[in-house]
Amino acid sequence: MTLLQVELDDKYRLESKRIFLSGTQALVRLPMLQRERDRLQGLNTGGFISGYRGSPLGMYDHALWRAKAHLQQHDIAFVPGLNEDLAATAVWGSQQVGLFPGAKVDGVFGIWYGKGPGVDRSVDALKHANAAGTSRNGGVLALAGDDHGCQSSTLAHQSEQVFAAALIPVINPATLQDYLDLGLYGFALSRFSGCWVGFKAISETVESSASIYSDPERIQIRLPEDFEMPPGGLNIRWPDPPLEAEKRLFGPKMAAVQAFARANQLDRVVLDSKPARLGIAATGKAYLDLRQALADLGITDKDAQDLGLRIYKVAMTWPLEESGAKRFAEGLQDVLVVEEKRGFIEDQLMRILYNVDASRRPTVSGKRDERGAPLLPSEGELTPTIVAAALVARLRKLGHHSPVLEQRLARLEAFDNPVTTSTQIKLARTPFFCSGCPHNTSTRVPEGSRAMAGIGCHGMALSMPTRRTDLISHMGAEGVNWIGQSPFTTENHIFQNLGDGTYTHSGLLALRAASAAGINITYKILYNDAVAMTGGQPAEGAFNVAQIAHQVWAEGVKRLAIVSDDPSKYPQGNYFPQGATIHHRRELDAVQRELRDIKGLTVIVYDQTCAAEKRRRRKRGLYPDPAKRAFINELVCEGCGDCSQASNCVSVPPMPVTRML
Repeated sequence: MTLLQVELDDKYRLESKRIFLSGTQALVRLPMLQRERDRLQGLNTGGFISGYRGSPLGMYDHALWRAKAHLQQHDIAFVPGLNEDLAATAVWGSQQVGLFPGAKVDGVFGIWYGKGPGVDRSVDALKHANAAGTSRNGGVLALAGDDHGCQSSTLAHQSEQVFAAALIPVINPATLQDYLDLGLYGFALSRFSGCWVGFKAISETVESSASIYSDPERIQIRLPEDFEMPPGGLNIRWPDPPLEAEKRLFGPKMAAVQAFARANQLDRVVLDSKPARLGIAATGKAYLDLRQALADLGITDKDAQDLGLRIYKVAMTWPLEESGAKRFAEGLQDVLVVEEKRGFIEDQLMRILYNVDASRRPTVSGKRDERGAPLLPSEGELTPTIVAAALVARLRKLGHHSPVLEQRLARLEAFDNPVTTSTQIKLARTPFFCSGCPHNTSTRVPEGSRAMAGIGCHGMALSMPTRRTDLISHMGAEGVNWIGQSPFTTENHIFQNLGDGTYTHSGLLALRAASAAGINITYKILYNDAVAMTGGQPAEGAFNVAQIAHQVWAEGVKRLAIVSDDPSKYPQGNYFPQGATIHHRRELDAVQRELRDIKGLTVIVYDQTCAAEKRRRRKRGLYPDPAKRAFINELVCEGCGDCSQASNCVSVPPMPVTRML
C-alpha cells in the first residue's frame, strides 16, 4: 500500500483539500484561501493583517510569523500593531489602497485581531473605519478574542455589543469548519455591504483542532437579487462628508447586510419537525452546548422531531436577519434562545416578532422565562447541563412531562454538582511565578510600602500576601488611579509595576500622566525582554533598556535607577541618560527606599530576562548557560523550608523528612 506523503506545512498548502489544523492555524489559512478564490476569479488582490495579541488569540502572531513564507506567496503582509487601535487604523489604511494612483493590486482584504479589551479600546478607530467603508475588492474581518470564563483576563468579555454600537455586523462561528466557511462569507459580506465584519473567537474553538475541508470553491457566494445598489455603491470613497457616511451606513449598508444574509442563508434551520412546537435558536459555542445537551438527554434527531423541536443555527448574530427569523418562529408555541453571556439574539428576536399577530406569536425565553424567572445565566459560561435543564423546563411548560428526561437531567446535574462533605479537601490552584522568574525579586517592596499591579505575569504578585501588592487597572493605565487617590490619603507614595510589553503598548502615556499630575510615584518598569504572558513574543519596536531609560528621562523623572542581575553588561560612556545610576538587583531594597522619599515621578528599570525565555533560548543555542549553579546539600539539610520561603521558588521544595532520617 502506498502511503500519502504528509508534511506539517500541508495545512497551508492550497492543494490540500482535507487538512488537520488548530483554530489559530485556520485563521492563518483563511486569508490564503481568500487570495486563492480571488485568483480563480481573475482578481489580483493582496492581504493585510494587523492586531495585538491576547488570549485566546495570544498565539496568532506566532502562527503568522511561522507561516511567513506561505503568506508572502499569496501577497499577504503581516505587520503586528503597537496596540489594537493603531492596528485597526493600519487595517483601515489597507482599504484606502486604490483611492489614489499607484495601487499595485485590485484590492486588499484585511484582518484585524485583538482580545476583548482590545475591541473595547479600539471603538473609536473601528467606528471611523466602518463608517468610511471597505474597498470593492477588499473587505475586512475584525477578529475578537472573547474570554467568556475570565480564564486569563481581569474581566470576562463579550464583544458583540461593542461591535453593534459601531454598526459592525457580527459572525459567531461554532466549529473550525465555520472558521473557513463563515470567514469567506464574511469577506464577501464586507465587500458587498462596505462594512467591516466582526468575527467572534473564543478559546474553546481557537484552541481546538479538527480535520476540515479547505477548498477555495467549497462555498458559492450568492449576490442578492432583491437589493438595489445605490448610485456610487457602498464602498470607501474620498472625499466623504461625515453625515453622508452616516446616512449610507444606517440606510443602504444595513439593508445590504440583511440582503446578503438572506441570499446566502447564513442563519438556517438545521432540524425541523412537522408540526414544530418548541423552537431553539443558538449560536457559536452555545449551539454545540445545545447539541451536547440533546445527546446527554438521549434525544436523537428522530426523538427531537417527535417532541416537535425546531433548531435554528444563527451565524450572523447582529443584525439578526429578519425574514429568516420570522420563518423560524412561524407556527411555534415557544422559542428558547441559547447564547452565552448577556442576551443578544433574544432581544433582537423579540423586537422582530413584536408586531406579528399575537395569535401566531410564540413566547420567547432565554436569559429569563416568560414570567421573568432566571433561566439561562448571563454570568460565567454555559454548560450542556445548564442548557439541558432549560430545555427540559421548556418542554415541561409545553405539557411534555417525561420521567425518563427528568431522570437523565437529575443524573447530569448530580455529575455537575457532586455532593460535598466536610471531610473533602478543597484545592485551589494559585497562579505562581515560574522557577527563576525575575518577578520573584522585582515585585518586592520595602517595609512600609505597597505596590499596585498591572497587566502581565507580574500581576500574580496580587495572590502573594508577602508582596503587599494590591489593586489593578486595565492595560496602559497603570499608576493613573493613584492620581485620584493621592489627594485624599495620608499615604505619601506608591510603587507601580509596569511590564515592558505594556510600556510599549500604551504604558508610557500613563507614566506621562503621572509626571503631569505631579504625584509621588515610583514606576518599576520590568524589562523581561519578552512578552512572556502570551508566548514569549518580542515587544513591538524591540526597545532596549537604554532606549526606555532615555524615553522616561525625557518625561521629566526626578530620579532614574537601572537595576540588573548583571550590571557589568552595559557599555561605558553615555549609554544611559546623565544622572541615571546602575545597581545590582541585591541593592533593590535600598534603591526603592531612596526613591520613595523623592517628591514627584521616579523610575526604576528592572532588567532581567524572563526565565522561561532563557530556557527556550538555551535549547536553541541562543543564550549562554549560567556560569554558576546553586545546590542544596541533602546531607546537611534540616528540612526547615527556609530556603523555599526566602527564594519564593516552586523548584525549591522542603526535603521530605524520611530522606533526612
